[in-house]
Amino acid sequence: MPYSAEQIIHFLTTFPAPPALPDDVQAYNPYREPEVAELLTQFAQKFYAEDRPRVALLGINPGRFGAGRTGVAFTDPAMLAEVCGIANNQPRQPELSSQFVYRVIAELGGSQEFYRHFYLGSLYPLVLLRHGKNYNYYDSRALQRALEPDIRDSLRRQVTELGLARHAAVCLGRRNGLLFKKINTELGLFDKIVVLDHPRYLMQYKRRALAENVARYVETLAGLLVEAT
Repeated sequence: MPYSAEQIIHFLTTFPAPPALPDDVQAYNPYREPEVAELLTQFAQKFYAEDRPRVALLGINPGRFGAGRTGVAFTDPAMLAEVCGIANNQPRQPELSSQFVYRVIAELGGSQEFYRHFYLGSLYPLVLLRHGKNYNYYDSRALQRALEPDIRDSLRRQVTELGLARHAAVCLGRRNGLLFKKINTELGLFDKIVVLDHPRYLMQYKRRALAENVARYVETLAGLLVEAT
C-alpha cells in the first residue's frame, strides 16, 4: 500500500496511549491537540501527498518541543515555519535534533526533495514524560518491557499502513537500534537496518565534528536511495 497524507494523519492521531506506565512515566498523543493536528495535516498534505514508498528514518520517541508542538518528527516550530513554509504560533524554542536534521535536509536538496524520498518518524510515536521532562522508552527497563508490544504494533503499522520502502530503514540512535533490530528480526519488516548516531547526541557531544557528521548522514541516505533503484 503506498504512503499518503491521509494514512500518516490517521496513524498518528489514532495511536492509543497506554492507560498506565511504570516509573511515573506518562505517555500522551500530541497529534490529538487541535493546533498540533492542524499543523500535522498541513505538513502531510504539502509533503506526503504523493503516493510512493519512502525510506524510513526512525528515532526513539518524539519530544515535547519538536513533534509535541509541530506534529512533525524532528521538526521544531522554527524549522516548520522557516524551512517547511508552514506558519505556526507555537513557542520558538530551538530543538537540537531538529537543527541537525534540517542541515542534512538542506544538503539533500531541501525539504520538498527530501520528503519525496524519506519518511521521518519514531519507533514509539507518542511523547513520553517523567516529572514533566522528556523521557526515552529505554531509560527504564520496566518501561521498555511495558511498551514493547506497542512498539511492535507501531513498527508493523508504519510499514504496512504507510507503504514504507522495505529494502532498508535507518535507525537514529545506537541504543534505539538494539530494540529496532530485535523486532525487525522477529517480524521481518526491513531487509536491513542502518544505525546512525542520534542527532541530539551529535549536536550535544560531537558538535565540533558537525560538518563530518552531516556528511556521513548525507552519504548514507543518498546510498540507500541508489539501492532502491
